[in-house]
Amino acid sequence: MATVAATVSTVAACSSSQKAAGAAASGGANQQASGSSGGDANADLVIWADQKKADSLKEIAKSWGQEQGITVAVQIVANDLQPAFITANQAGNGPDIVMGAHDWIGNLVQNSAIRPVVLSPEAEANYSDIALKAVTYDGQIYATPYAVECLGLFVNKALTQVTEPATIEEMVEAGTAAGTELILSQAVDEKGDAYNMEPIYTAAGGYLFGKNPDGSYNSKDLGIGKEGSIRAAEKIGQLGKQGVLRKSVTAANHISLFTDAKAPYLISGPWALADIKKAGIDYQLTRIPGFGDIEGSQARPFAGVNCFYVASNGKNKAFAETFVADAAKDMTFAASMFPSNELPPAQKDLAEKLRAEQPDMVTFADMSAQADPMPAIPAMSSVWEPFGRAQANIVAGADPASTMAGVGETIRASIDG
Repeated sequence: MATVAATVSTVAACSSSQKAAGAAASGGANQQASGSSGGDANADLVIWADQKKADSLKEIAKSWGQEQGITVAVQIVANDLQPAFITANQAGNGPDIVMGAHDWIGNLVQNSAIRPVVLSPEAEANYSDIALKAVTYDGQIYATPYAVECLGLFVNKALTQVTEPATIEEMVEAGTAAGTELILSQAVDEKGDAYNMEPIYTAAGGYLFGKNPDGSYNSKDLGIGKEGSIRAAEKIGQLGKQGVLRKSVTAANHISLFTDAKAPYLISGPWALADIKKAGIDYQLTRIPGFGDIEGSQARPFAGVNCFYVASNGKNKAFAETFVADAAKDMTFAASMFPSNELPPAQKDLAEKLRAEQPDMVTFADMSAQADPMPAIPAMSSVWEPFGRAQANIVAGADPASTMAGVGETIRASIDG
């Protein structure tokens, strides 16, 4: 019988001046990733992940390997995991499975780097709708989800009694009355932050891409520059003039500004919880409100889903497919991973298990139902930087209408190539 083990090692990825075909704009391609030697190189199943994901997976990977009678290697890729995976997969020396975010799907499919996965009807029924939507691309499921994230509104109960503002206007009024340095700690940044600004943008009627009849994103229907986005730009500009939004608040400092009691309200995700609890803040977590003067206004943050992908050129596809199917069938895998990497659950059975002991994580999972999956289409790579910068410029006083119309033209030209 084969020796049974699950090992964790590091894979070095060296940057290259050549870009991988279709690689994400934010990351350079990588030369062939060099795997570790010995048992790792010859393992029956090789999984690539970042440090946190690898650490959380190792115990269940070991247990699963023992049950299957095979060796499992969980290898850490510290930087540029997605382009490193694409390059290694094309060369035929990549892993069997890679762990990553769902918005990689479009780029991975474009590079023929992953295979669709088959989930049982029972497994599909156990997932939240948003988790399944996020991993579905061109009508096929391309990944096994295990966690879902979105933004919410944290409230410092010591600074305001308005803990569930019904509208953004009510939040601004209560935040002003608090007399703190900031009304809202919302990441804007000098260069922009389109991810964190998405709830404000959508609350005012803006959208990024229209939807096809099946709910997938339509890259030909760009909402940036259209009527709803102009109205959103005007709202963002007004919040900038009021000092509610500030470019000095960034992804790097927005949590600490809240934990230092400089703002009664914070828009952030589950990653903020550890710092908030450590600071001893008496807080409440609730949904981000919409605008009171816009009918039907609803803030819709992005939902991000963490998942397992099966590599198209992996050496052991059968083992990989069995692994991801077993990860999907119930909460066993995700429950094992949760203690060392706490993330809101994508599976209903785990959500119910955690509801009493981890209510905030389950609240985020519940709130994700009113979020939009982060677009996984390749066209999204043309949006992030220019759109975020335009929003930051509007916060700083640039003309809302012309700035939004202009960035819409820039993004459209980039998508059309």
